[in-house]
Amino acid sequence: MKVDGVAYRSIWREGEGTAVTVVDQTLLPHRFETLTISTVAEAIDAIKRMVVRGAPLIGVTGAYGYAMALAADPSDTNLASAYDALYAARPTAVNLRWALDIVRAEMQPLAPEARAAAAFATADRLHAEDIKTNETMAAHGAALIREIWEEKGRSGPVNILTHCNTGWIACVDWGTALGVVYHAHDQGIPVHVYVDETRPRNQGASLTTWELGAHGVPHTLIADNAGGHLMQHGAVDVCLVGADRVTANGDACNKIGTYLKALAAHDNEVPFYVVLPSSTIDWRIGDGVAEIEIEERAPDEVTHIAGIAGDGTIVKVRLAPKGTKAANPAFDVTPARLVTGLVTERGVAKASREGLAALFPERG
Repeated sequence: MKVDGVAYRSIWREGEGTAVTVVDQTLLPHRFETLTISTVAEAIDAIKRMVVRGAPLIGVTGAYGYAMALAADPSDTNLASAYDALYAARPTAVNLRWALDIVRAEMQPLAPEARAAAAFATADRLHAEDIKTNETMAAHGAALIREIWEEKGRSGPVNILTHCNTGWIACVDWGTALGVVYHAHDQGIPVHVYVDETRPRNQGASLTTWELGAHGVPHTLIADNAGGHLMQHGAVDVCLVGADRVTANGDACNKIGTYLKALAAHDNEVPFYVVLPSSTIDWRIGDGVAEIEIEERAPDEVTHIAGIAGDGTIVKVRLAPKGTKAANPAFDVTPARLVTGLVTERGVAKASREGLAALFPERG
């Protein structure tokens, strides 16, 4: 995607070097800056601080971080310890474990001296695959948007509600749910996006609005609790969200607040689609509510808020009285019964074990 007319991806490697450059998402939308990551410790820090965020991007960043670790020490001991350290950075996003598993499996049989170069080659492959996967998902999802537009008699835009940020900066390029929006928009289908602010870190307010504005997609920022009201009054045609983990039964773990949107959509008969690459499916588990580990983040994300001051500096201010206790679960789980369909690179599946098995028979 482009920023001020310049094409960017959220992460890239210069030539055959052992460092990568990422877009620093903690500064958006007020400043666009990039950050160089050259060690596994820096990769872990970038993931933990959400310099990089979004399940697909976390996975690719983890793969490059693993390669950096093996460039520093290709021993069997470090092959194991670097895996553990990277995985601990964001345990809810299954794409991280998926990417680390691939790198580890491909490096284990190799002689230590061959591991670093091979690991970077594997990370480069995952980087390229993410772009292709997202483009393919976008095409499948855009077909659904076209169907809705046709059902409306091509009258007015398709009004889409989304939660958190699921665009190109959450992946390598294109995005998951927002990739669908971009693809539909670029095909000439009129779309309008209601953007949840997505407290407490406000990824919708800061990142999704920034992306949509840069791409020329009409959008309206709304308070997190406004979605149900809009659905009650027929203002939303479809909900599109991403996911950090989807179970083999079709339960979807995504940013906190997604479950409430799904309940509202179900009550108002609004289609609710989850857009995800197959790397986000955790085939080992079935009950998302019982089995998915939900990350608890720092309380000050709830008690404070960041923004830009009149002089242009980015500041954090307190919202709650000093000493207020705050809980901050980062994700929730939407049961499969509330999901209309799962949009993947292989097509749209029913949110069930049978539906996923039909698209991925090798996992049956």
